[in-house]
Amino acid sequence: MKSRVVPLRIPESLDELAALSAQEEHTDKATALRQWLHRGAAQYVLKLVAEGRISIGRAAELLDVTVYDLHYLAETQGIELGATDEQRRQSRAVVAKLVQGNA
Repeated sequence: MKSRVVPLRIPESLDELAALSAQEEHTDKATALRQWLHRGAAQYVLKLVAEGRISIGRAAELLDVTVYDLHYLAETQGIELGATDEQRRQSRAVVAKLVQGNA
């Protein structure tokens, strides 16, 4: 994955939290901030997939993970990916009509 330097202003309180997180995780502040950013991006992308706004494949591509990793991440977050019960019901109704029309 390519990286890009982005100048960013953050409130002092977040800077202090990042320093605390870095100390607890035995890492540096920049890494702590990147981890927070990635977690937030993952939650946002999962929301987009759950709403049907982007595909699971595109979401995996954006997060640089596999589709299987994305499903696991969604499961750990309590987010269901894929068709809803209503969408399944509508699909069955359409298939039933198509089958009747061809019979």
